[in-house]
Amino acid sequence: MNSLTPRNDAVIVLITLLVVLTLVEMWLSYRENRKYYEKRDTLTNIYLTSLAFIINLAVNGSIFFILTFTYQFKLFEIHNAIAYWFILIVTQDFLYWVLHYVGHYSRMFWAVHVTHHSSEHFNLTTGFRSTVFEPLYRVFFYLPLALMGFDPINILYAYLITQLYGNLVHTQYNVPLPKWYGWIFVTPSHHRVHHASNIPYLDKNMGMLFIIWDRIFGTFHEENLPEPIKYGLTHQPEDMGPVNVLFHEWKALLHDARKAPGFVNKFKYFFNPPGWSHDGSTQTARALQREYDEQQHGVDVKTNAA
Repeated sequence: MNSLTPRNDAVIVLITLLVVLTLVEMWLSYRENRKYYEKRDTLTNIYLTSLAFIINLAVNGSIFFILTFTYQFKLFEIHNAIAYWFILIVTQDFLYWVLHYVGHYSRMFWAVHVTHHSSEHFNLTTGFRSTVFEPLYRVFFYLPLALMGFDPINILYAYLITQLYGNLVHTQYNVPLPKWYGWIFVTPSHHRVHHASNIPYLDKNMGMLFIIWDRIFGTFHEENLPEPIKYGLTHQPEDMGPVNVLFHEWKALLHDARKAPGFVNKFKYFFNPPGWSHDGSTQTARALQREYDEQQHGVDVKTNAA
């Protein structure tokens, strides 16, 4: 247990830092009348993170058991401590990117993830606006780490550290960072794009710690639109009560699946991207972005093609 003490101390320091920074941001926002915070929204964020904390406590034993069971089939071990932690953190962050990507491109998983995007405000407490039911399946995305010979305790610790970093980038304040930093790591500017409902920004910048995954796989976008960012969802639910904020997308998904003709179409509503419809009555983010590009650049594109 003594070997866990430095890790526990580091986690306590990071959580304390996050809480202090949140209080400072809240105070500055009110002092400067920036309106980054709104009472009901902040209480909703606390409510959602409390639910997520309870679910995490309830399933942590199962998560540890699944990782430990998988760990016994490890394919290799890394003995160099520096290489061990570097590879663990980089690989864990990539697997989080995969999890996050699935959360945006499969409607069933989006129905879980949407709670994190449902706020029309963006501040450090938005980072606490947890994807409440994600702990029920997150572990299955991290099984490759156990097969790579990473100890389950270290996997959970690496996830916690990167998660805390991910919370810190939920701010509208412009943080001065060197240009090279934004080529490698997620910045507040990158994550503001991720939470935007502006059409060009939809489903962009899904990294937690490293932005390189988005640059590699084509989901990167700079914060560079002439119009201001609009936070929240493209279709914001009218009822933001404690139950509806969790289940509104599930209600919409089940409604769409029920009215769809045939089993195949019903199945597609669950696993195709949000916005997909069997009759074309609604559009996916990519379809909206193509339409947006045509409206913005259509004349130039046709002229260049000619």
